[in-house]
Amino acid sequence: MSKNLRLKAARAAMDLSQKDLADQVDVSRQTINAIEMGDYNPSVRLCVKICRALGKTLDELFWEEVV
Repeated sequence: MSKNLRLKAARAAMDLSQKDLADQVDVSRQTINAIEMGDYNPSVRLCVKICRALGKTLDELFWEEVV
C-alpha cells in the first residue's frame, strides 16, 4: 500500500490538521495519519466520510488510476 498524498494534500489545502479531520469524521488522529502513511486501509464508509469532509470524490482521494 502506498502513501495517500492526495488525501494529505486535500486536507492541507483546507488548512485542516489531522486532528481536525479526524474530529469531523469521528476517528482518531492516528487513524488519519495511518491512512495518509499507507499503513491502514479505511472502510468505504470512512472513505465516504472523509470525501464529504474535504469536498472530494472517492476517485479524487482513494481510487488508484489504472495505467
